[in-house]
Amino acid sequence: MATKLVVNCATGAVEEIELTAQELAQRDQDAAAYAAQKAIDDAAKAQAEADKEAGKAKLAALGLSEAEIAALVG
Repeated sequence: MATKLVVNCATGAVEEIELTAQELAQRDQDAAAYAAQKAIDDAAKAQAEADKEAGKAKLAALGLSEAEIAALVG
């Protein structure tokens, strides 16, 4: 079973305690929420990169040089 460490700062005592059913459920909910948010963030990052590349391609189609595109895009 999963455990947690409880440290008493006054005495320095360290105790390993098993997680309760509620703590386990919360841990699972937190992990699922993290995974969902990470997927959203990864998708947004991929979309931003795709948009950037599409913009560069459009600028190149207008006749701008790579140097000019780099100066504009940064």
